[in-house]
Amino acid sequence: MFETKGVGVETKELVKRGGIAVVLSAVANLVVLQAVLVPELVQGFEPLNVGPVAIFSVLGVVGATVTYAVVDRLSETPDRAFVTVAAVVLVLSFIPDILMLQSDPAATAPAVAVLMVMHVVVAVASVASLTGRLT
Repeated sequence: MFETKGVGVETKELVKRGGIAVVLSAVANLVVLQAVLVPELVQGFEPLNVGPVAIFSVLGVVGATVTYAVVDRLSETPDRAFVTVAAVVLVLSFIPDILMLQSDPAATAPAVAVLMVMHVVVAVASVASLTGRLT
């Protein structure tokens, strides 16, 4: 069914790159969070708290790292394939955020926009780190 091409990036290196992406995305998203909470640009929206932001940033990178590992073993051009997969997943990740506008009375357009920016942060950190552009 699938023919593997072998391991392009060793597991130890991939874990290192994933760790870098975790730190980058979590720190950057916490900075974004503070940038909107301190001046009270958004408020009263549960997903925009330190806990959920940190947890979902880490989970996003873990998912990206596992995905990169699979793509790396199946593709002749893993970086290019991963960027494509990451772009598709990023766009799809906006759907639940947009749906919050209808299902959560505390959700406002600015709050949802901040969540979407945070998804972009995780995607950029993951692509940059996992493809080796930061090492």
